[in-house]
Amino acid sequence: MTPFLDTNVLVYAALSDDPRCAIAERLLAAGGAISVQVLNEFANVARTKLKWSWPDIEAMLTLVRSRSGRVQPLALSTHEAALVFARDHSVGFYDALIVAAALEAGCDTVLTEDMQHGRKFGALTIVNPFIESAP
Repeated sequence: MTPFLDTNVLVYAALSDDPRCAIAERLLAAGGAISVQVLNEFANVARTKLKWSWPDIEAMLTLVRSRSGRVQPLALSTHEAALVFARDHSVGFYDALIVAAALEAGCDTVLTEDMQHGRKFGALTIVNPFIESAP
């Protein structure tokens, strides 16, 4: 099945001086589903924290979209499912939105360092691909 890539995978792929960059680049090259939320969050981080220009942000997002197996839209159903996940599983709303989008995209894994490694949401498993390389 296709993994779902969280925003931090994209951010680390953009940070050539970070030890997690090589892992993130491999994950991005292998492809995976993302959501519009991931695209939005990356654009915000790239602009505000990394101080990238808009053309550089647009180029990275074009690359990400071309390698993604699917860009999951954020629909009302995604929002409603995220509310339930946040309430029932005690996770932050935006993490719950990632979980809901991943499930709607048919993924069985979310690749992220922002949630508990190994945690399950039904058939969906959270995997931290950077667990061995954190600085």
